[in-house]
Amino acid sequence: MALQGERMRVVVAVRPGGPEALQIEMRPRPDPAEHEILVRVEAAGVNRPDVHQRQGHYPPPPGVTDVLGLEIAGEVVALGPKAEVHRLGARVTALVPGGGYADYCVAHETNALPIPAGLSATEAAAIPETYFTVWTNVFSRGALKAGETLLVHGGTSGIGTTAIALAKAFGARVVVTAGSDQKATECERLGANLGVNYRKNDFVALTLQATAGRGADVILDMVGGDYVERNYAAAALDGRIVQIAFLKGQKAAVDLRLIMAKRLIHTGSTLRPRSPAEKAVIAEALRAKVWPLLEAGRCRPVIDSVFPLAEAPKSHERIESAEHVGKVVLTT
Repeated sequence: MALQGERMRVVVAVRPGGPEALQIEMRPRPDPAEHEILVRVEAAGVNRPDVHQRQGHYPPPPGVTDVLGLEIAGEVVALGPKAEVHRLGARVTALVPGGGYADYCVAHETNALPIPAGLSATEAAAIPETYFTVWTNVFSRGALKAGETLLVHGGTSGIGTTAIALAKAFGARVVVTAGSDQKATECERLGANLGVNYRKNDFVALTLQATAGRGADVILDMVGGDYVERNYAAAALDGRIVQIAFLKGQKAAVDLRLIMAKRLIHTGSTLRPRSPAEKAVIAEALRAKVWPLLEAGRCRPVIDSVFPLAEAPKSHERIESAEHVGKVVLTT
């Protein structure tokens, strides 16, 4: 396979700004480093962090390409000198720190997993960013167990739909918040026990009501701001609140007495800056615990819409419209 010297399409933000700032450029095809693989990208997931990067609020980590895209699926077409995990021709999905909106993308071999049997490349590209995030935050940091209740904010987002699927697959109850009655109902259709329209109803009161006054054992929050103190009120005794974003602000005034009285744990994490070795631990857990569920059809990524690579601006418009349910994907 003659790859040497090839050029490829990539999508970059030529300046901080709106979706129109995304443009296609031609660049040299990257070569995989020692423990990397080169993937011919068939599909790439679109995520909220991509929007923040385009706006100039979320720069790539040092040494990472400015090409957008944090998750891909496709065929392995070249191996780094010491790459041994995947063979040439293997079909994989991978979590990457950048570079996904392109015809080719390099990935660390330990951050790539086989495309689950029965899933298309489009579906597989919708897995890594949200499944890695939900697994490490809800199940590792939040320690969600069967029989417990998970409260998820942003239930129709990629993270939200993934959290619903995984929590239900592992025997938990799920309460979600969403921005309309229609979205709340859609979350229930996807498996949530209760969808709450946060624009009309008090999620604290309804969470307590749905749990006979106990509250949520784990809360996955991407809102921040004034939701922080409300999460404390909605949490159960020994509850765990896991912060993964702060769409309503990174600062909050809270009554610390609730943390003490309820013995709460408020933790959080980021994913992109972690080392390949740290991400490899998550990947192995997913392979052991979640891949069998995907292959058995017990959970599946929810695809909202698919756009060709050349229409990357439209994919960001879809994310920013807040009308999507599940994942937005680009195909090459």
